[in-house]
Amino acid sequence: MPEVALDFPRHWLEFADPADPKQVFRCDLTWLTSSWMCIFGNGCKGIYAGRGDDGCCTLGAHFSDKADERNISEAATRLTPETWQYYATGHKKGFVEKDEEGARKTRVVKGACIFLNRPGFAGGAGCSLHQLAVREGLDAFRLKPQVCWQLPIRRSFEWVNRPDQSQVLIVTIEEYDRRGWGPGGHDLNWYCSGNTEAHVGAEPVYRSNRAELIELMGQAAYDVLAGHADARVTALTAARSVAARTGDRSPVEAFAPHPADPE
Repeated sequence: MPEVALDFPRHWLEFADPADPKQVFRCDLTWLTSSWMCIFGNGCKGIYAGRGDDGCCTLGAHFSDKADERNISEAATRLTPETWQYYATGHKKGFVEKDEEGARKTRVVKGACIFLNRPGFAGGAGCSLHQLAVREGLDAFRLKPQVCWQLPIRRSFEWVNRPDQSQVLIVTIEEYDRRGWGPGGHDLNWYCSGNTEAHVGAEPVYRSNRAELIELMGQAAYDVLAGHADARVTALTAARSVAARTGDRSPVEAFAPHPADPE
């Protein structure tokens, strides 16, 4: 069974934001120390059946706000017909459309996001915005819609009233599993975050997605997270070594590892 169940034990880390005393981070260490990695173009089956080459780009990307859309608009001006397969369509019809509820998003062209170059395109298959960032030596998140570069990390906010009548903003950093897509997430043909086929990374998520996490949390908060995550990885590695020698998995299970990770 390549994809694990949605609910399983997790370890959470909670700490005050060093840069903001009114903010507390709640981080899913089970996810952030897992071995997930994006396998787009290398085994990804896509979220829609028969469209494995799309990855998670089939539906297009909703913009988080006007600044997000402006950022993509500016990046699109640096694309050319040689680097963007649907350059002509984008310039003739625009790259934005509205969904059924009027929310603005990237246009879908021939079944997927207008910025997705398809297999066989001379400029290379994949997200034209991601490729632009690589060519310009930038972190990919600088030139992509926020919903795209955050996936599959999910950041959410909740104001909490404490017993002393103070308020604190809880910022949760967790796995963007199927449920993050709303009710339709359960109908996705294939999904990576809980899939064993995608838990093949050489580094844990908090390291491989360091740039994205710093953007989401700030450097000071990321440093706190990384310190605890480093300690967890070291201890979990030792527990797995003991389990391999003795056959006793209880030291490993005490860390609530991600069930999609290899043993």
